[in-house]
Amino acid sequence: MKSIEFLPAGVRLAVSPLSWTNDVLEDLGADISLETCLGDAADACYHGVELGRKFPRDVATLRPLLERYRLSLASGWHSGQLAERGVDEEMTAVAPHAELLRTMGCEVMVYGEVAMMTPGSPLDAPMSQRMIMPKEDVSGYALRLTEFAKRLQSEYGLRLAYHHHLMMVAETFDEISQLFDRTGVETGLLLDTGHAAAGDFDYARLVDRFGDRIAHIHLKDVRGPVLESVRRGDLSFNAGVRAGMFTVPGDGIVNFRPVADFVRESSYRGWLVVEAEQDPAVAPPKAAVLRAFNYLGTIFGQ
Repeated sequence: MKSIEFLPAGVRLAVSPLSWTNDVLEDLGADISLETCLGDAADACYHGVELGRKFPRDVATLRPLLERYRLSLASGWHSGQLAERGVDEEMTAVAPHAELLRTMGCEVMVYGEVAMMTPGSPLDAPMSQRMIMPKEDVSGYALRLTEFAKRLQSEYGLRLAYHHHLMMVAETFDEISQLFDRTGVETGLLLDTGHAAAGDFDYARLVDRFGDRIAHIHLKDVRGPVLESVRRGDLSFNAGVRAGMFTVPGDGIVNFRPVADFVRESSYRGWLVVEAEQDPAVAPPKAAVLRAFNYLGTIFGQ
């Protein structure tokens, strides 16, 4: 695999297909082919990609497709519901996805909690209407999450990377801390710089508190004025995405030096994933991800 000189040995750089095609807002990037996404990622010298909605889900098709562009599969999102169901049911639900990731050589699986979300179309609801897990339910949820993480590792060789995320169970620093103080070490954390900033806290606090639990990293930036407008107008998550709330590293208000320091100075040897949920008609993807690549070279080179 080609090396990226500014990264420590064993750390690899991927890019999310969300810059080309949105997984929820299907009109964003509907006309962009998967081949365009993969070709652009390869041209920009990324090591890999995460799964997106246009990706085939059978190994016989996916593996040669990625090999054609000399890309690896970094991971993929699983919409979990352990906030409302048991571990056995979750293991049944995750089986095809986990088997695909395992066979493709992935080491982590992104877990996003989609239970306990605002009824209807939750990402279209005003962000103030987010459902919050009662404190008395957190311990039971943490136990189920830990058991699920243990079984995911045992049965598929995958480490769970829990994605703190706007509009979901763990959005704020306190919510993430309350949960991770109760989960076992088997439960890994996905550090998302953009969701931290949009959740009104400095992601460096998660590095300081749970650095040894970080299993996967999403590098996302936030446009401050757009975020302020979204919060002031109590808009939805999807409205924020359409307005350009998120962008690639270097285009917004997030300071990426602490995460670069963490990666250089710790034992972290996983993936860094450039991610930006944007309208590709407004933010041309290839130029954006190439700009992010060059920016990270500057940050890691300091």
